[in-house]
Amino acid sequence: MPNPLPPLDTIPADLQCAADYLRRARHHLPPALHAQLTGASGQGRAQRANRHAWARLKLWPRLLTPMHNADTTLSLFGQSLPHPLLLAPVALQGLAHPEGEHATAAAAGAMGLPMVVSAMAGETLEQIATQNPGPKWFQLYLQAERAHTLDLLRRAEASGYQALVVTLDTPLQPPNLSAIRHGYRAPAQPCAVNLSAYPPPTPRPLRRGQSRILHGMLSEAPDWAELAWLRSQTRLPLLAKGVMHPHDAQRLRELGCDGLVVSNHGGRALDAAPASAEVLPALRQHLGTDYPLLVDGGIDGGEALFKALALGADAALVGRLQIAALAVAGALGVAHMLRLVSEELELTMALAGTPRLADIGPHTLYPASPPC
Repeated sequence: MPNPLPPLDTIPADLQCAADYLRRARHHLPPALHAQLTGASGQGRAQRANRHAWARLKLWPRLLTPMHNADTTLSLFGQSLPHPLLLAPVALQGLAHPEGEHATAAAAGAMGLPMVVSAMAGETLEQIATQNPGPKWFQLYLQAERAHTLDLLRRAEASGYQALVVTLDTPLQPPNLSAIRHGYRAPAQPCAVNLSAYPPPTPRPLRRGQSRILHGMLSEAPDWAELAWLRSQTRLPLLAKGVMHPHDAQRLRELGCDGLVVSNHGGRALDAAPASAEVLPALRQHLGTDYPLLVDGGIDGGEALFKALALGADAALVGRLQIAALAVAGALGVAHMLRLVSEELELTMALAGTPRLADIGPHTLYPASPPC
């Protein structure tokens, strides 16, 4: 196969919609790395379910709606955002582009949209914060030692991060079979520098008949008590990410989480999970209209973002789009992708007759009954 193309320093004319970055990225990444960064766990069923769920939804076109008071701004945890769009946490972005998280942070800052920085970033959370003058959120995994979790938290607070996203749905992660079959091998030193100072826990010896997964890999997995402890340690808005079941959602709200991210981890967790879009309406109905709900998984442009809002989300996050745009054109590509998603949302709002975000709801979906 030909060698991957280097990142571009201009935007070519054929990048006309946000989803074009997903198609273009394969030309800028080695096949094995492309499969790792854009693929999914298991056989990819949950990833495909995400894409198909958004594509199946249809919208009512509306006529002659005045748009002079159109507005796409959103207030979220005291932050004013120009569009209901965030960059999802993506680990080790230096694999996709030499400037890695620095480029993504610069693009997010230029567009005024939050970047949710991964605890497994290839640059320190402090360095990334200096690149982004805009809204900054930090994502973490509960560590085996509370002292390590607390250190990450305090570093995020000191660096000006304004919200905390704790990912809960991957106490262990199934293998990405597509990446393995393409020959991908994880770097010998994965360089998740924010975690490098925290030694991994000593594996517990297994007794005869015990499972290496159930009794070994999961021996240090967090539980509800750990999350309650984390809630008690910070005054930052705390969002739980990876929520799919209404009972979990209710318990997380009662525990004190300020919001939830409805997510099947982009298909990187349970491969038999439903699509995020399929469970979002039930979670919105269960939690009521005022509780912040974000969603990710398969958002490939502004039309899917509109559909997410129609199903009950307050905002959506993009992960694969982000890493694809980064691979294609660095900071310029990420900023351009964010602009395309935002403009695609605005175009959809105009054709669906919804001048404001508050006008978007289940009634905008076909065949739901249109408003009188």
